[in-house]
Amino acid sequence: MLPHFSSRAFLAPMAGVSDPALRLQCKKMGAGLVVTEFTSIHSIIAKEHQLKENKKTIQEFLEYSEKERPLSVQLFGSDLLALEKAAKIVEPFFDIIDYNMGCPAPHITQQMAGGALLQEINLTQQIFSTLVNAVKKPVTLKIRSGVTDASRYLFKDIATIAEDEGIQMITLHPRTVSQGYSGNADWKMIKELKEISNIPIVGNGDITTPEDAKNMIDQTGCDYVMIGRGAMGNPFLFEQINDYLKTGTYKQYSLKDKIDSFFEYLSLSTQYKIKFSNIKGQAMRFTKGIKGGSKIRPKISTSKNITELTKIMDDAYCSFS
Repeated sequence: MLPHFSSRAFLAPMAGVSDPALRLQCKKMGAGLVVTEFTSIHSIIAKEHQLKENKKTIQEFLEYSEKERPLSVQLFGSDLLALEKAAKIVEPFFDIIDYNMGCPAPHITQQMAGGALLQEINLTQQIFSTLVNAVKKPVTLKIRSGVTDASRYLFKDIATIAEDEGIQMITLHPRTVSQGYSGNADWKMIKELKEISNIPIVGNGDITTPEDAKNMIDQTGCDYVMIGRGAMGNPFLFEQINDYLKTGTYKQYSLKDKIDSFFEYLSLSTQYKIKFSNIKGQAMRFTKGIKGGSKIRPKISTSKNITELTKIMDDAYCSFS
């Protein structure tokens, strides 16, 4: 059984972005579900072996806070034995196990993982069966529409197999693997998937405002929406979507609020082992759209440590006072 979600707006898994500090921020702002950065099944097995020797658990590697629950862990990789083993390792710690069949990055698709699996019907069926039988927690799936424009309807076959094998929810990002993040997400495909499915469908792609979220729900009938790039440096979006769906209005946040929000992120990040390069990346995203942001970002990119970065962001904050 899927857990109860407090809202219809979910945070997407994003490599180098959806770290535990940002996930916690988005959760506080009303995200109904947050998902870890996608993680290789092989690295989970290797890390667990290493951590066991030091009497530690996989939580040292896949960091999270109890306040994030319900929490989903996203896995990628197609070696069936490794998949079963990794799923069993993470199961005690997470509420949902999500499987990635959407990543378009070449270094992932070349490993026969992510979006490349959409054209491997038999292997896909074995992956779903292996995962569902390995764990008692609900297994969900994130997919793209197809690999190339010619195969853009592959998602229908994959979704049918997934549902037959016991997958409990599907997120569709309606772009092809070859599209990457270019062009527009074709929301009509989310509607088509919803029409043939008996399980909850999550729509993903091109949601940057509360109005976008409502339009996607209205146009496609999807049960939930998942926000990726729209939530980068903008955790307020979840509260705004929830309010807009309920009341038709939402609070506007100022550019000063955005900087404040970055400092909250910074404070939360001290509890986790987040790389400084990732924290700088978050700072870049929080300064998007603010006055003088284009002058601040080169300074952020050359900052050497948290002290330097804090000073740059403090100066930016003072410029609004």
